[in-house]
Amino acid sequence: MQTILIVDDSSTVRQMVSEQLRTGGFEVMEAVDGEEAMEKIQAHPPDLVITDIVMPRKNGYDLTRWLKGSPNTKHIPVIMCTSKSEEFDVYWGMKQGADAYITKPYHPPDLINAVKKLLP
Repeated sequence: MQTILIVDDSSTVRQMVSEQLRTGGFEVMEAVDGEEAMEKIQAHPPDLVITDIVMPRKNGYDLTRWLKGSPNTKHIPVIMCTSKSEEFDVYWGMKQGADAYITKPYHPPDLINAVKKLLP
């Protein structure tokens, strides 16, 4: 079973996304910010990361740059799932290495489709 790490400082968002992914047949790990995500990724690399951008300690841009800058984790797809919806936000997220960018609120099948598109 493929594992997805959800990184968001909102427990409500983490719970909602977790339920959608589990229903879709995925195993889920959760982290409250980029700092905790880095620890979890080093201990047990997921198959894909879904991250918010605005979080305490380490934001989604920093997490994505770290993931894509390391030879051990650069292959892990990253989906930015955030309320930051300006054209520049999308551009900057993709420039940091995100493989997909979804703005909140989103239609749940859109997230599942993005995940399935990025995983083998």
